[in-house]
Amino acid sequence: MAETKVKAASKASNSTKKSSTPKAASSKDTDTVKQPDPVLPPANAEAEAATGAPKATTPVNPEFPKETYLQWYEQMQLMRKFEEKAGQLYGQQKIKGFCHLYIGQEACVAGAVSALTKDDKWITAYRDHAHPLALGTSPNAIMAELFAKATGCSKGKGGSMHIFDKEVNFIGGHGIVGGQVPLGAGIAFAEKYNKTGNLCICYMGDGAVRQGALHEAFNMAMLWKLPVIFVVENNGYAMGTSVQRTSNVTELYTLGESYDMPSEPVNAMNVEDVHNAVARAAERARAGEGPTFLEFKTYRYKGHSMSDPAKYRTKEELEDYRSRDSIEAVRHTILTNNMATEDDLVAIDEKIKAQVQESVEFAETSPYPTADELYKDVYVQQDYPYIRD
Repeated sequence: MAETKVKAASKASNSTKKSSTPKAASSKDTDTVKQPDPVLPPANAEAEAATGAPKATTPVNPEFPKETYLQWYEQMQLMRKFEEKAGQLYGQQKIKGFCHLYIGQEACVAGAVSALTKDDKWITAYRDHAHPLALGTSPNAIMAELFAKATGCSKGKGGSMHIFDKEVNFIGGHGIVGGQVPLGAGIAFAEKYNKTGNLCICYMGDGAVRQGALHEAFNMAMLWKLPVIFVVENNGYAMGTSVQRTSNVTELYTLGESYDMPSEPVNAMNVEDVHNAVARAAERARAGEGPTFLEFKTYRYKGHSMSDPAKYRTKEELEDYRSRDSIEAVRHTILTNNMATEDDLVAIDEKIKAQVQESVEFAETSPYPTADELYKDVYVQQDYPYIRD
């Protein structure tokens, strides 16, 4: 395992040095490919094993106040428990269609929320349940949307892949791979044009970096110095094929350097590292210095979607990452630094359990959209004359 944490890009060079993480050699004898490990190795594995601490990196001296750690814990637990319940309901066929879970990647969102303001804009791909949950969207509205109910945040018309919530500035999940990247640049253009001082954070999966629209958006964003943070959530496999087998460039953050865009890899299994990287990028954006490209090196515990058995990786690899879970790392930090008691965290867990259960009951008892909803919310013009029955 090689360290991937780097210093922020200097303004003079507009780039960072390449990571020292070695490229993994692919094997001809198996369908699984060992991924470059994005997680910092334990400082003292024997000591951590003796104390029962998770392998995930935990600071000796916490960087943030206890309120921040408790916020992270609650947000990430809500994401985790909501997604676990969604997976169960999908298995019961109460949720249908496509469903992409975020389990394992929670720090990618929690650390960014704490680094940005409530007026900043968010946009992502179709793995989109966790982002609005952390921003404050009601779990009821998201669960109802998964059930295709009229009370859902997209009125039951979007489903799992198209969650939107204008109230929390979540500009949606988008189903076209890479399609949200130029939209993110456009949102940032609007913020700059209107002189709001806000920015847009635009998430994508590792499969999206090979879309031409990304490169067009990167070029324009740098040319116009747009206030946008581009984030690739690199979990190593895109839809299910190793990055090693689909891209000549496996250190994905280096793609931003082609446009002189400040770019860096981030250990996104560590919520502190996510917060710090996003905060640096936000400072640049608000200062008028343009976009940043962050490669969040993370790991999802489930397959690409509910229909993916994830046979392309080994059980040992999965368990290795689970042993360094970002939620358990935050829990460990909270308890070892006396920020809260075990009973306090149990109380948070019980509150989240109740929230998720309430969202299920809300979704199950909500009505489906009526037939006349088919022609609504299509055009802004209410009396658009060309709609046909």
